[in-house]
This record gives sequence, C-alpha cells and structure tokens, in this order.
Amino acid sequence: MELSAAQQSPGRRSAGQQSSGRAAKKVVVFDYGFGNVRSAERALAHVGADVEITRDYDTAMNADGLLVPGVGAFAACMRGLKEARGDWVVGRRLSGGRPVMGICVGMQILFGRGIEHGVETDGLDEWPGTVGPLKAEVVPHMGWNTVRPAEGSRLFAGMPADARYYFVHSYAVHDWELEIGNAALAAPKVTWSTHGEPFVAAVENGPLWATQFHPEKSGDAGAQLLTNWIETL
Repeated sequence: MELSAAQQSPGRRSAGQQSSGRAAKKVVVFDYGFGNVRSAERALAHVGADVEITRDYDTAMNADGLLVPGVGAFAACMRGLKEARGDWVVGRRLSGGRPVMGICVGMQILFGRGIEHGVETDGLDEWPGTVGPLKAEVVPHMGWNTVRPAEGSRLFAGMPADARYYFVHSYAVHDWELEIGNAALAAPKVTWSTHGEPFVAAVENGPLWATQFHPEKSGDAGAQLLTNWIETL
C-alpha cells in the first residue's frame, strides 16, 4: 500500500503561461480517483503547462501530454483506471505515438503485473516486469533519495548528480526485462535508485515516460523534470 486514494474531482483547468510567448502545451492529469491530481496540476501549471484535470476520454486523447498519477494499492489503481477507461486512453495514445507520463503507482501499473500481499494483479503490460515488495530495513521508502540516470536521459537533462527526489512507496520493479531485438529501435533509458536494493526509479521509452518518485513533490528538481517532459510534447 502506498498512500490513501485521492477523491475523484470534476474537470478543472489551469491555464499555463509560457514566457517565450508560445502557446502553452495542453496537459491532462487523468483523474481516476487514485492520484494526487491537485499537486500534479499545480506543479505542471507552475512550469507553464495549460492543465486540465479530467477523465473525459476525448479531452485526454487530444491533449499534448497525458499524466497518469497513482497512489494506493496496485490492484485498486488498476480497477479504478479500467472503470474510467484509462487503460484504453493510455493504449490508444501510445499506439499513435502520443506522450504519456506515469507517476508512482501510475508508473507501476504500466508493467505486466503487481504482487501485493500474495495477490497478483495484471497491469497494463506496456513493459514486461513485476512490481513486488521492497526488501529493506525500513519500509515504506519515504523521503528524499538520489538516482542514477540513464546515459543520454532527456528527463534528467541539466540535473546535478546529487539531486534528490521525493519517494513514497513500499513496492517497486527490481529487474528490467524488456529486450529490444530490432537494432533500428532505440533502447529504453532506465534510471535506477537504491533503498535496501536497486529498483527502477524512472523510464524513458519513446512516448512513454514514468517515475517511481513524485516530481510534483520534489521541489526545484521535480519542476525541472516536468519542464524537460513538457519540452518534448
């Protein structure tokens, strides 16, 4: 279990401003009842995005970027996402090469399955792999930690090596299982962190990016990461 599930909220907009004079990128924070949508909205608006919190299918499909937050249990998040047709939204956007970013459990559900308290739940299977319990003296992993960014990472571009990010989780992906057999395809960029044992902290894979930590709660470092994502939209 990560954190308690957030309450669902109606569609709301936060119009971002870009100092360059260009039109702000439209980002939808997908509201399926299991994410810190308000924190994500504020963080995205702060870095210049035009933000809307909604579960409306067409709005989510047509946005420049889709952010999928997530708190709570893996199984509950998957159930809520499917009830809101979020699995369709994510799948359809990615099939068209349209950017999606997952945060915390919103990252975990992108993998093949999650196991909590012996219960196995299918994920979205965008990446093969299993989300399982962290093996550490102190669980949950709660607080600030450094990461080891992948070489050539765009997500962590411009960030110092000692930058810290805010984590709150008891489960993680411990092994990266996706193999790229086609040399013409770029291999995913996988960033790692350690709490008791190494775990996947972030992934950049074409239009699909995700972080185990919370960029919206990571201060200036998190704001820079969100800026880096928005600049790719």
